[in-house]
Amino acid sequence: MNQSGKSKTKIIEERIGTGVGVENPLVSVVIPVFNAAEFIAETLNSVLAQSFKDHEIVVVNDGSPDTEKLEQVLDPYFDRIVYITQENNGVAAARNTGIRNSRGEYLAFLDGDDIWYPNYLKQQLNLLEEKRCDLVYSDALLFYRVSRDDEAFSERAPSSEKVSTESLLSATANILTSGTLVRKVRVLECGMFDEELPRIGTEDFDLWFRLARSGTRIERNEKILLKYRVRKDSLSGGSLKIAERDVAVIELTEEKYELTESEASAAKERKALAKAFLSLERAKGSLSRENFREALEHFRDANSYYKTIKLKAVIAALLVSPRSMFWLFKMTKPEEFAETLQIET
Repeated sequence: MNQSGKSKTKIIEERIGTGVGVENPLVSVVIPVFNAAEFIAETLNSVLAQSFKDHEIVVVNDGSPDTEKLEQVLDPYFDRIVYITQENNGVAAARNTGIRNSRGEYLAFLDGDDIWYPNYLKQQLNLLEEKRCDLVYSDALLFYRVSRDDEAFSERAPSSEKVSTESLLSATANILTSGTLVRKVRVLECGMFDEELPRIGTEDFDLWFRLARSGTRIERNEKILLKYRVRKDSLSGGSLKIAERDVAVIELTEEKYELTESEASAAKERKALAKAFLSLERAKGSLSRENFREALEHFRDANSYYKTIKLKAVIAALLVSPRSMFWLFKMTKPEEFAETLQIET
């Protein structure tokens, strides 16, 4: 079952369920798993409940610490899945292992704690055929374990422009990995996920960027077709982590690729915004801890990257009455206040 493409990752075990068909399926669902024993059954049930049935499920255990519990949960599913255990090498390597051991014409990526709606595959395939494209990505409902209202992914990360290298860099097109369906040949041609990147959540963007650069035809499905779980311990779970990742994405892209003039312009503007947001998140953390001098420095940094009247007003207020700003933040933004202190409300 192994596809082309070298990897340094050591495979520990591979099980092919007796119920896995011998004929090549149309779609291979690739699910990397790390510390997801609590959620994987719900994820697998959502795939098995798909109205479109011509698919296989490839679960890759990335050397997870909860392997014993994970395999207990997976026991009723082993007959219906391909299960691979590898030494821990990160999500990029886990997805690549899944790709190499897949047989489908299309790849559908799904994280081990997310949930597809029953018509996910059917609607994605229909749109891909209708638009005659190579990759489609859908919207998702973000849901939390803490007391926050659910929201659409597109509300947090809008896709207002068609996918291009420039729109990816400027964050006017945002692709959620668990909502993508792509022709496998395009991913193989682009070299799959880069396993050498730092493990800070940049590997997805890097692949989308390479696919866009190579002329891959990408279309957006505006429908919400899945539930995306936001966990406190996940890379997407905290505003500060998001800000740090956004800066890293741009800086790594600038280092790795020779950008065109338009790409460089988009990257420059995005990096200024990302650094301003990162400084702002750090300022909130300092303010929450009543470290007013440090908060002031971070607010000034944010304003240096992206000047706004609101930031100037905050800086002025912090100079005059820092404790008033502390109480204003605590009372008007309780969830953000709690998050900066790493307290679940």
